[in-house]
Amino acid sequence: MDLLSIDSLGDDQIATILDRADVHFAANRARQASSALTGRVVFNLFYENSTRTAMSFATAAHRLGAAPVFLPVEQSSIKKGETFEDTARTLNAMRPDALIIRHRENGAPAAMALVMDCPVINAGDGTNEHPTQALLDAATIRQHFGRLNGLKVAICGDIRHSRVARSNAALLPRLGATVRLAGPPEFLPDGLTPLSVDDAIAGADVVMMLRIQRERLEADLDDGPGEYLERHGLTAERLARAAPHAAVMHPGPMNRGIEIESAVADDPERSLITLQVEMGVAVRMACLELLAV
Repeated sequence: MDLLSIDSLGDDQIATILDRADVHFAANRARQASSALTGRVVFNLFYENSTRTAMSFATAAHRLGAAPVFLPVEQSSIKKGETFEDTARTLNAMRPDALIIRHRENGAPAAMALVMDCPVINAGDGTNEHPTQALLDAATIRQHFGRLNGLKVAICGDIRHSRVARSNAALLPRLGATVRLAGPPEFLPDGLTPLSVDDAIAGADVVMMLRIQRERLEADLDDGPGEYLERHGLTAERLARAAPHAAVMHPGPMNRGIEIESAVADDPERSLITLQVEMGVAVRMACLELLAV
């Protein structure tokens, strides 16, 4: 079994991942390790930069007793002209027990899975999907509120280029939450009904902000950082439109002072951003446990 998209998971598998993540979350806080994957080898292949996803997958493998192995793409034979398919065949010949891949091209993890004999986990492909991010976001919300059913989640910012938004929009409604996608018109995908950030945030239980993915833009923004924050970013004033108990989330990395105000990002009562990072390890442990045992 591979984990390439949210739709590749059945409802029972999603429930298992979230429930096991709660167990791992508590165990990690108590510094209790697991031996579920002792002797297994997990390859990590990241064609794009990453801090949270790369380190949390490595930590997850380690805490399950597996050996995480990184291939530094900048130092690999890829830089000598080796094709993606030949890289896949080479890695498969080493018989890993799981492979985690992030790639700039949509569909690259699925192409890797066609070659690999082990489970492949999509750690983000282009503007397509980031399924484990959506799972950890769901687990974070459930940890904080005790439920997902009936909650209103506003996801705001660069929706057009966001694989996080796509995976969350696929997952959260399956768990009973309502998702509102909003942002500047130029950052909304074709076919999505335009919705302003102010309207999306109004009455929301969760406000998730997204960074502007400058590396995927064809032209520079017209708005300067301060202007973007004032018009579309999450400020304390704009957050006041949400429900009184509303929580703040961000998949990272944050552009402080652009899509989110530092005081909001660091609010000890409302910000779940560091909890997302912590829950990311637990969820990825659950995913590896499900696929690689």
